[in-house]
Amino acid sequence: MDAVHERASEKNFAGVRLIQAGFHTRSLSLYAKLGYDVREHLACMQGKPLGISIEGHMVRPATEADLEHCNHLCREVHGHDRGGELRDAIARGSATVVEYDGRITGYAAIIGFFGHAVGETNKDVKALIGAAKEFAGPGFLLPTRNGDLFRWCLSNGLRITQPMTLMSKGLYNEPAGAFLPSILY
Repeated sequence: MDAVHERASEKNFAGVRLIQAGFHTRSLSLYAKLGYDVREHLACMQGKPLGISIEGHMVRPATEADLEHCNHLCREVHGHDRGGELRDAIARGSATVVEYDGRITGYAAIIGFFGHAVGETNKDVKALIGAAKEFAGPGFLLPTRNGDLFRWCLSNGLRITQPMTLMSKGLYNEPAGAFLPSILY
């Protein structure tokens, strides 16, 4: 961890974040002692694809032409964009967008452990989850304080595979919208 902090300092990063396995009390203690703060309690969710659509919310594959709209939305929710990750996801064919009332209101790099999603509302993220063909890896990360979205996932047959914790040291922008975090960055 010292090497990570040294590299972050050398690169002038404003903050460092990580996803911690919620059951692992020793690592939680270590990160807290190193100055990390708990930001979100997460549930890793998994199950069969839902095949659900949300009225008025159309989900489609993302294209390069969507990138700036998605980056703008991510800046609105998180205070920064994740354009590099999204561009890679578009090239892989895993990225999706949701449109409502003729405009992009949410997107996902992938609904899974190594992808993130943002939406203006819970309905936008529900549409992305509902349309996902799979939940990649061990599942997707869901902030449990978003009770509406958490209950919706549970009531649609998804299950919790493991508790996790989003922690950060340094700058952290409190999200201003619906989101699913990623373990990547």
